[in-house]
Amino acid sequence: MLTRIDHIGIACFDLDKTVEFYRATYGFEVYHSEINEEQGVREAMLKINDTSDGGASYLQLLEPTREDSAVGKWLAKNGEGVHHIAFGTADVDGDAADIRGKGVRVLYDEPRTGSMGSRITFLHPKDCHGVLTELVTSATEH
Repeated sequence: MLTRIDHIGIACFDLDKTVEFYRATYGFEVYHSEINEEQGVREAMLKINDTSDGGASYLQLLEPTREDSAVGKWLAKNGEGVHHIAFGTADVDGDAADIRGKGVRVLYDEPRTGSMGSRITFLHPKDCHGVLTELVTSATEH
């Protein structure tokens, strides 16, 4: 069962400049940052609030580390902006299987490692009304 909006992913050309915008404009601070070599991104998670299920909601700022990454290709085509929305779940495997059973394409056969040690998978945007959708089980939930 999906329990929260885990994060909204925002693609950007310059992570440091974008972090500074969100800090100066809204007061959001970096909660976590990392480089995900597999996905070809440098990212910063800005914590917005805690949630009633023990999780949190974040903005995830994503800067590609290489042009051929999914985010790099997306930026080249679309420019900066909202890249995806992620829903939190205690069981990414089970929810992905349930959603696949409803005819929605799940992009990974097996969940992969995401931010902060989470387990993630994505749903095809053409099956989700044009929205790239991520399912996330945080490291504290698995």
